[in-house]
Amino acid sequence: MSHATSSPHVLMISNNATPSDRRVWLECTALRNAGFAVSVISPGTDDAPRFEWVDGINVHRYPPSQRAGSPLTFVWYFAKSWLSVLRLAGRIWRQHRFVLIVACNPPDTYFTIAALFRPFGVRFLFDQHDLCPEIYADRFPHPSRTVRALLLTLERLTHRVADHVITVNESCRELLLARTSTSPDELTVVRTGPDTERLRLVAPEPGLKHGRPYLCAYLGVMGPQDGVDLVLHTVRHLVHELGREDIHFVLMGDGQCLPELKALARELAIEPWLDFTGWADDATISRVLSTSDLGLQPDRRTPFTDLCTMLKTIEYLAFGLPVVAFDLTESRRAARDAGLFVTDATPQGYAHAIEELLDDPDRRTQMSAYALHRSRTELSWDLGKHRFVEVVRRLACREHRHAGRRPAVVTTQSQTSPLDKAAGLGHEHQREGRHGH
Repeated sequence: MSHATSSPHVLMISNNATPSDRRVWLECTALRNAGFAVSVISPGTDDAPRFEWVDGINVHRYPPSQRAGSPLTFVWYFAKSWLSVLRLAGRIWRQHRFVLIVACNPPDTYFTIAALFRPFGVRFLFDQHDLCPEIYADRFPHPSRTVRALLLTLERLTHRVADHVITVNESCRELLLARTSTSPDELTVVRTGPDTERLRLVAPEPGLKHGRPYLCAYLGVMGPQDGVDLVLHTVRHLVHELGREDIHFVLMGDGQCLPELKALARELAIEPWLDFTGWADDATISRVLSTSDLGLQPDRRTPFTDLCTMLKTIEYLAFGLPVVAFDLTESRRAARDAGLFVTDATPQGYAHAIEELLDDPDRRTQMSAYALHRSRTELSWDLGKHRFVEVVRRLACREHRHAGRRPAVVTTQSQTSPLDKAAGLGHEHQREGRHGH
């Protein structure tokens, strides 16, 4: 059955599980609140339903596959993801035609899917989260010049196909303007900030400190490049070398390294001083950060991380937490006087910085006040949200038609469109998943 709708339909393509990816979910909910119909395609998890209606947003997931460590296995992983996204995009198009694709990277290959829909009047907004050439150089110890050249070419082609590009900070914007053909008018900074309606200060819960005076928190992905292993070695140094048994640590997040990190904590004999929460919902994040004394940003300095604004840092500031980070360009720009920036990139250097702040309550009070002020006046998602919606509205509304169809919870199609054939689609069935996160 076909239903008319007056809302322009936007398709989001995420490289991370949704709604766990906080930036993508903030963007989805901002568009929903602005009156758009929103569908999102993302990789799933083992226990996640393939389709789910979450807070008024259609979430379509493809089966997860394990990322491996070599360049060839990364190519295989992203090729499988690309095919899955193409299939789902064809299915969504058949149910409810969209007027705009918003694709997030990595990888920088979704411009090819956007190009397939270009003849149908669909426009393309590229949300550049990361710099793939820098990620590659950061991830592999002996990067190939040929691979880096290919990644630069894919980035340039993505920018050339895109009707507009958004990125996460001024450092990335400056670099992209220098090495792509995108004009300044077509490249907008949309900073990610916490949604203060979902993440907010609550009453501290002393029990989270397990009877200790101090609590330090980590929030974020736990992958090979995220530095959580350094946090564990820092805890070992504080507890077993410096005798600081008065500090508890809570590590919130998930990722491919979580099992290895838990094993490392056992090996270092530090389990009594830390908790792994796994993926944390908004309530858990609010409880922990409202109780914590410091926020940890352990990302080591590389050409990639130096240009990244870490979302965890912005979220720490929203809870008035002083941040302990290594001396990175964008970390300084984000945290400013709310950060203590460590030049000694070792567990010993990081431990010294944590100890220095915990032993100076007056300094922490000043940094906390500054963090709250900066978060509420300059880094709030309210600012980024309006800029993002303005870009989407400018691109989507001029192409919007009123002959679309609402997405169905269960559909059975007896015919296959030419676009479906290109995506390898025939008769498809879609089931409703559970509501929620």
